[in-house]
Amino acid sequence: MRIIVTLACSECKRRNYTTTKNKRTTQGKLAFKKYCKFCRTHTLHKETK
Repeated sequence: MRIIVTLACSECKRRNYTTTKNKRTTQGKLAFKKYCKFCRTHTLHKETK
């Protein structure tokens, strides 16, 4: 049931991280505050396709 999702920076829109999520328990999109090496700061990273 776990699928691989890609996280993209909300500032520069680059895809920096991948993670897994359980589709059954997590219906919404994931969002984490992570470090973006292109922006050189911690920004919000949201789930993309």
